[in-house]
Amino acid sequence: MPHSVHEQGEPEPVVPGQGLAVTAEALYIVNLLLLPGLAFIGLLFVYIKNIHTAPALAACHLRQTLSASLWAGALLLLANIIIVVLGGYRSPHTWMVVIIYFTTCHATLVLLGVMGLAKAMAGQRFRYPLVGRPL
Repeated sequence: MPHSVHEQGEPEPVVPGQGLAVTAEALYIVNLLLLPGLAFIGLLFVYIKNIHTAPALAACHLRQTLSASLWAGALLLLANIIIVVLGGYRSPHTWMVVIIYFTTCHATLVLLGVMGLAKAMAGQRFRYPLVGRPL
């Protein structure tokens, strides 16, 4: 198995698919925080291109991030539907729904993405609770 050099000069094992797993997790976080939609398209491209040939670690993280991204989109759509039902975007209820959404759903999805990225960087599998696919 290939090795990389650790800070103290000790060899550190490199897990097959670790780079792809980190890429999937990073795209997931970028989709939530910086470039929504564009990063999702990038994640979808990486998923379609690699899912059938990816090592187990990368395939796990690809499946988890795609599933969580789809859930994130569905929750955002649901928040918009609730806003419309409660009176539209000029209603005082709008900010209530937006604040509840961002403090619960969005923040949780970002936290899960950071946890997934940490696991990918450590070369470990990770299942997103509630929104991830079974391993």
